[in-house]
Amino acid sequence: MKYRLLGSLVGLLMTGAALTAVEGAQAVAAPAACDASDAAIYTPPAAVSAAPGTLLACEAVTLPKVPGSIPMKAWKVQYASTDLHGTPIAVSGTVAVPTAAWTRGGSRPVIGFNPGTLGLGLQCAFSKQLAGAYQDEYEGDQIAAILKAGYAVAATDGVGYLNGQTHTYVVGRNAGHALLDAVRTAFQVPGGGLSTGAKVGVWGYSEGGQASLWAAQLASSYAPELRVVGDAAGGVPGDLKITAAGLNGGPFAGFLLAAVLGLHTAYPSMPFDSLLNDAGRSAIQQGKTLCLVGTVTAFALANIKNYTKDALTLDQIYALSGPDGTWSDLIDAQKLGVGVGPAWSGAQYRIGFPVMQYRGLADEVIPAATEDGTHKAYCSAGVTTQWNTYAGDHLTADNQAINDVMSFFADRIAGWPTLGNC
Repeated sequence: MKYRLLGSLVGLLMTGAALTAVEGAQAVAAPAACDASDAAIYTPPAAVSAAPGTLLACEAVTLPKVPGSIPMKAWKVQYASTDLHGTPIAVSGTVAVPTAAWTRGGSRPVIGFNPGTLGLGLQCAFSKQLAGAYQDEYEGDQIAAILKAGYAVAATDGVGYLNGQTHTYVVGRNAGHALLDAVRTAFQVPGGGLSTGAKVGVWGYSEGGQASLWAAQLASSYAPELRVVGDAAGGVPGDLKITAAGLNGGPFAGFLLAAVLGLHTAYPSMPFDSLLNDAGRSAIQQGKTLCLVGTVTAFALANIKNYTKDALTLDQIYALSGPDGTWSDLIDAQKLGVGVGPAWSGAQYRIGFPVMQYRGLADEVIPAATEDGTHKAYCSAGVTTQWNTYAGDHLTADNQAINDVMSFFADRIAGWPTLGNC
């Protein structure tokens, strides 16, 4: 079911502590009832002053796009988070809890989930797709697997799916913060019955894999109170420069356009608008409105130089500087596996739990060099890492890994040790 519509096209196209991370954050009471309107979930507040992870609004919903008719309670949520500049922001997402009682000791575990690429159009938000308002690409099988295991799920839409915004696609700190704060939010949903002492896993594939590894890297400093016991990340674009070189001019060049837009949104002071020709300006406006399939079809075989006035190559764009440094510096800042280490190390990003990484051997979207490189960087740094490969391509490997991912989480939640397979 993963990438159901996109799959039909492939053949054709071939830092801070928990409550003080935001200076001036205030204690804000969570809503007493989940009676917000759907419009309110996606309307950004005039200002956000609450601590990261604070539930700002919630709405009880059903999730018809999750297969298996699993008895559950579910809510759309809007919650407080923090962007990479330290600015308080609001983010949307979904929380779901099985109605069957948790009987295996302790508190019901929570899995934080970040979907793969959905597109930048506001209608593409994962919470909207799960609730059936729009269907293009969704990962209902993964959500179903979490719920069938008896775990709760806290799925973030990611930063930038509220009205008037643009998703900051592949911006690492934004993604990691939003995912960790979705888990924090899940504990506050009225009627959710979740305990802050619960064990936590984080999971994602493709864009979501990058997000989950950033959550893993940031957990100890940004959300130290969460009991994270494991992270699963597949199809990871760990090095955006390698990924961009593979996408540019190819059948999945639309993902590169989305990355350009996401980075521009996160770093608006950097050179951008002045570089574009008429085709570039049109592409930017179009890209902001499309979901996954539309993005892939509209920009298949597109080359970045054709959208700039001076036919700039990727390397020439990387060399351009602005108030935040060079584009090269900012893109390198999203690279995973740099400055990581185990909990006892003095590394910038200390990871005190095992990580599972995986990819499809026939992946045609994310270059093997960056997926393998991220895995090797974690192993070299001493982070306990499980590395799995599957026979499928980018579209199929995600579902092929579900059973192994759920076994990985079950072992981590049970407290079984692992040495990984580095």
